[in-house]
Amino acid sequence: MKKLFCFILFLSALTVFSQSLVDSRQQEIVFRSVNVVPMDIERIIENQDVVVKAGKITAIGAVGKVKFGKNATIIDAKGKYLMPGLAEIHAHVPPVDDIAPMKEVLTLFTANGVTTIRGMLGHPKHIELRKKINSGEILGPHFYTSGPSFNGLSVKTPEGAEKMVRDQKAIGYDFLKLHPGLTLQNFNAIIKTAKEVNIPFAGHVSLAVGVWRAIDAGYASIDHMDGFIEGMVPGIESMTEQEIGFFGLFASKKVDEAKIPTLMTALRDHHIWVVPTQCLAERWIAPDKSVEQLRNAPEMIYMDTKTLDSWSENKKRQLETPGYNEADAVNFVKLRRKLIYECQKNGVGLLLGSDAPQVFNVPGFSIHHELKYLVDAGLTPYEALRSGTVNVATFFNHPDWGTVKTGNVSDLVLLNGNPLEDIQQTTKIEGVMLGSQWMSKGYIAGELKKLEKR
Repeated sequence: MKKLFCFILFLSALTVFSQSLVDSRQQEIVFRSVNVVPMDIERIIENQDVVVKAGKITAIGAVGKVKFGKNATIIDAKGKYLMPGLAEIHAHVPPVDDIAPMKEVLTLFTANGVTTIRGMLGHPKHIELRKKINSGEILGPHFYTSGPSFNGLSVKTPEGAEKMVRDQKAIGYDFLKLHPGLTLQNFNAIIKTAKEVNIPFAGHVSLAVGVWRAIDAGYASIDHMDGFIEGMVPGIESMTEQEIGFFGLFASKKVDEAKIPTLMTALRDHHIWVVPTQCLAERWIAPDKSVEQLRNAPEMIYMDTKTLDSWSENKKRQLETPGYNEADAVNFVKLRRKLIYECQKNGVGLLLGSDAPQVFNVPGFSIHHELKYLVDAGLTPYEALRSGTVNVATFFNHPDWGTVKTGNVSDLVLLNGNPLEDIQQTTKIEGVMLGSQWMSKGYIAGELKKLEKR
């Protein structure tokens, strides 16, 4: 009876352990006998021990060849795959005064192996959030944030543009978010001032600006491939926004594809990074998935009914826009896939981003859809994964991110299968290492359970 009682206590301890964070500042964490996906080149290093201490990878080597302390936490990872954490470079954190809903979004990201995000619609409270993440008070991905957006409503004059840039720089935002509706004059004032105070800018390309001026201006990244289609349509200057459509949907059938090489050369030579957010086209504009199919996807349980109703109306409205037809929408998606492939083939830097939360893009979950869409566009799984790991490290100038290597930051994802063979293995998560904190599958399941809305 005593032995049985001790065994029950042992099982109970295991259950508690699996549902708790493990802090590598307190003890080493060892991934035992794991297959490493280092992401330096396309390869798998089999049967390795990976040691983590205080947020850093301290050793990697063949099983039994690496030393670690007797009190280390051992994670049996035999047959599993350890890769760098992913990034969401077009994320949205609620722009509100309450940090609670922000923390929910951060949990959804981290539960899906997203260890870095770039917030694309800023708010003063995001400065506080960033500080609390950096101090460890709040568990969440590395957080880069823009300020409130520069758009046709927020920027009325060049003087107003200059003041807004200087104010956001002084507050401490990481970059400026550009939205549609900017006049060329106001855009030029933004860019001139941004360069004077040394703050990057990224996002949309206003119709009055155009992609060629945007490239010349030196965007840190152009998101959504905004302006790409419009920049290749002869006579675009005589078309109205209604005739052009959402991200050039209606104008896409008039694209001169002979201009694609010129566009790619310009992007590459000006070092413009591209965040495709192909999820928007595939899930919002494309007709192949109905509102009901998208609404009933498993991850929608984390979205409240009001949000789902809004997303449903947005998709229905898009499909019912005058001029919309399914054949054109299908060809539009194919054209965007071609542009993504041409970026990869021509050495234009791609960054992983899905625009979550957005129409049927649930934070964290949607980044795995985006990876699949990149592969559908012609990228190999390795190339797609680079857009969310190595490329992000280069973009943020963090050489100690994005690869599994001794000395690097221990932002890691443990998977059940090989993502270089099947990109959808990124959804088969056994655990996430976010800096110094290990989140097991049991812990993640418990945190997600708290966020179920329906």
